[in-house]
Amino acid sequence: MRIVSLLPAATDIVAELGLLEHLVGRTHECDWPAEVADVPVVTSTSVDQDAVSSREINATVHRGSSIYALDDELLAELRPDVILTQDLCDVCAISYRTVTETVRMMDVGPKVLSLEPSTLDEVLDCLRTVGDVLGVDSRDRIAALRQRIDAVSRQTRDLVRPRVAAIEWLDPVWPAGHWIPEQIAHAGGVPLLAAPGEHTGPTTWEAVHAARPDVVLLLPCGFPPARTLRELPGEVLPETWVLDGPAYFNRPGPRVVRGIEVLAHVLHGVGPEPAPGEAINTATALACSVVDHGVRGGRCRCGGAEPVA
Repeated sequence: MRIVSLLPAATDIVAELGLLEHLVGRTHECDWPAEVADVPVVTSTSVDQDAVSSREINATVHRGSSIYALDDELLAELRPDVILTQDLCDVCAISYRTVTETVRMMDVGPKVLSLEPSTLDEVLDCLRTVGDVLGVDSRDRIAALRQRIDAVSRQTRDLVRPRVAAIEWLDPVWPAGHWIPEQIAHAGGVPLLAAPGEHTGPTTWEAVHAARPDVVLLLPCGFPPARTLRELPGEVLPETWVLDGPAYFNRPGPRVVRGIEVLAHVLHGVGPEPAPGEAINTATALACSVVDHGVRGGRCRCGGAEPVA
């Protein structure tokens, strides 16, 4: 079985199912687990996220310009039996239409499987869908993930539930929908600004304040925490945390379960403490001087994942 993943979450699923040895192609954004670094990359992007602002990226996307390109020749050379892709969001990954048009031009058409979850149950069900196509029994893995979710829910069930606003884009400000409200609820919070499964749209900071959050979570789609810290909003917000959106929240893969565990510690201090960079309190990060930041082997006491110049 030769697999090409055109979605980072799908690569996570392939890893969870123990099939990485069959992965012959991936996107430039597939960065977990570390073993995928040696797998050929079949996509690229025209946007340097480190060089442009959130607003500039948003403007590029909404002008109708595609920010992703697919290497048709390399894809054909890899001769995949299965291509894993998505049709949920053209901003998150290469479009399903682009993939199907490319496949039609190939001599031997691989099976194209589009993953389009919008709720937590649907995210976990993607493991079953992919497992069925690839010939792997996923039931034990799904059961183990559900057990971890249930464990967090039990830990937080009787605690005071803070009101939580999760933001998945900074400019314009965009509330996080789909499965993220459910992650917040399982972690012992009250999700604001979006309902489970909802595909949200841009709003204003005035609307965020009007929702009266106790905690604000910044988890921009595609931005690691160090990148988010460089573009913190100028708003005066309540307790605010920068989280690793790409790893645990934006991608509909099995690691959303780890996101629930991270949130439970952020909101209630229960469970294992997040690793450096998984959750950063912005008040602590902003109090960290440039001189102090980056000591101790690149991880200073503010929790930043890497030095910020």
